This record gives sequence, C-alpha cells and structure tokens, in this order.
Amino acid sequence: MNHATRRGNATFGVLLVLIGVSIAILNAVAFHPGAGTQWTKRTEHVHTLEDGSDVRWTEHEAVSVKEGREMAALQQDAAPLLSRTAGLWGAAILTLCIFSFLLGDNPLYKAAEAIVVGASAAYWMVIGFWETIVPNLFAGLFPDWTRANFMPKLSAEASVDFLLLIPLALSVLLLLRLAPKIGWISRWPTAFIIGVFCGLRFISSLEADFLSQIGPTIKPLIVMGENGFDLESSFSNIVLVLGTLACLVYFFFSVEHKGAVGKVARSGIWMLMITFGAAFGYTVMGRIALLAGRFEFLFDDWLWLIDPKDAHPAQVFLQTIAPMLT
Repeated sequence: MNHATRRGNATFGVLLVLIGVSIAILNAVAFHPGAGTQWTKRTEHVHTLEDGSDVRWTEHEAVSVKEGREMAALQQDAAPLLSRTAGLWGAAILTLCIFSFLLGDNPLYKAAEAIVVGASAAYWMVIGFWETIVPNLFAGLFPDWTRANFMPKLSAEASVDFLLLIPLALSVLLLLRLAPKIGWISRWPTAFIIGVFCGLRFISSLEADFLSQIGPTIKPLIVMGENGFDLESSFSNIVLVLGTLACLVYFFFSVEHKGAVGKVARSGIWMLMITFGAAFGYTVMGRIALLAGRFEFLFDDWLWLIDPKDAHPAQVFLQTIAPMLT
C-alpha cells in the first residue's frame, strides 16, 4: 500500500467518524432532544459492621430515559449521569472508528483497536484482582485486614490459611520473568502450573471431549416409537453412525485408500467438509449477531432511531401523533 492510498484511507476514515458524530449531534439537538444521554437510578446502601460502624456506598443502575424521567417527576433519585453519557458517546465513536476499517487501514482504526485491547486487558486484570486475589488470597492470609478494607461481609470466623503462602510464592516467582538476569526462575512456577492444570483437566477433558462423543454414536439403527417404526430417528442414527465410521476410515492410514476403503474414505471427507461448513456457518451467524448488536447500539441507545423497548420519548411522541396523521 503506497503513501497516497494510506493517506486516502485515513481521510475517508476521519470523514466517516466526523459524519457519524455530526449526525448524532444534529439528531440530539433538532429531532430527538436528549438523545445520547444515559439515565441512572441511584440507590444508597448501608451495611453495619460487627463493631457498629456503617459502610455506605451508592449503586447506579442504568434505566431508560422514559423510566428516568418518570422517576424524576415522582421526585425519585434518578437523573442523567455524565460519566455514563460520556461512556455511551465514547463507545459509539470507537464503534465508528472500527467500522472505518471498511474504507481501509487508517490511524483511527488502529487507535480504536489499541484502546479496546488495552481496556479489555485492564478490565480483566481488575476482575481478577477483586474476584480471585482478594477473596482467595487476601481473605485467607489477612482476614481481619481484608474485612476492614475490602470485604465487610467476610465471616468473623475466617482464619489464616498458611497454605496460601505456596501460591503466593509461585506468583512472585512468575513476576521474576520481568528481570532478565533471574528470569529463568519463572520457569519453575510455570512448569508447576501447567502440570497441575493438565492433571486436573485430563479427567474432565477425557469425559467431556472423548467419552461424551463416543456415547452419542452408539445408537440403534432401527428406532421403534409409540406408533411403530420411527423413520426420521432411524435415518438420523444411520447417517450418524455411518458418517462417524467413514471419518474414522479416512484417518486410518494403515490400509491404502483404494477400492472400497478409498470410497468410504472419500465419503468421510464429505462428512468432514459438511461438519466444517456447518461449524463455519455457526461462527458466521455469531459474528452477524455481534454486528447486529452494534447496529442496535448505534441506532437505539445512541441515536434513538429505533426503540424495541418503547422507552424513548421520541418514539412515544411518534406513536402518539401517528393516528392523527392517518
């Protein structure tokens, strides 16, 4: 790709994002006032500790604009939240930046890709800290300190478990990989983790991926139902059993694939191709569902052009005046 092509792709990508943002602003100002805002319902929580002190926190639950305005009219604690609204606009702009790749590789796409990857890594790091390290490590080694700072509902009967020093030491050794001179020490905990994981997963994988696939292929070729011979089930079982045997013959290389064996092996290839095609089609359907979700996010949550839940004031207004125009 030459310099002129890259420059053109970058220009069209920037124009796509600017046009999308301009349409959203125009829509929010002229057509759907309030579009692009995120309303939340605030709920105050209080938890009393064993020493009599109170721990307070506020929970923000996203609600539709219609619900938020109704709650505000009833003097309930609901209002547009600036941080959620900024997040909504940020997500929409990043989505447009990703879509700009349709016009070619450009800096906006690369920036959005880096932001998404970095945010995902940071998100899972935070989730791992609060859902793994705090309840499993800190709560076991420092129960009183964890109860006072992180987990107020931690049982007062929790005691110190010194066995947790072993995974703590292994975790510290893993971090030594960042030190080039002693990075080789990190191979020990890595080998230990891989060995333990393989041992724990071996039995479950054997049952889930091996035995569970053998069992469904052991089926009767002739199925008798309540009304006698069940043609559909019998045909399905015959195809399943014969297809499985044909695939196994294809992978049996001790006999040359000629004559009858070759024909069976070729039918096994057809079975494999059908299976791979069905799996690929299922994957494509999943990707299309994700794409539809992003379009729904843009046109419903951001622009308010559609409203499956009938919750936006603009949609309610259009439904109100529609009978008057007919």
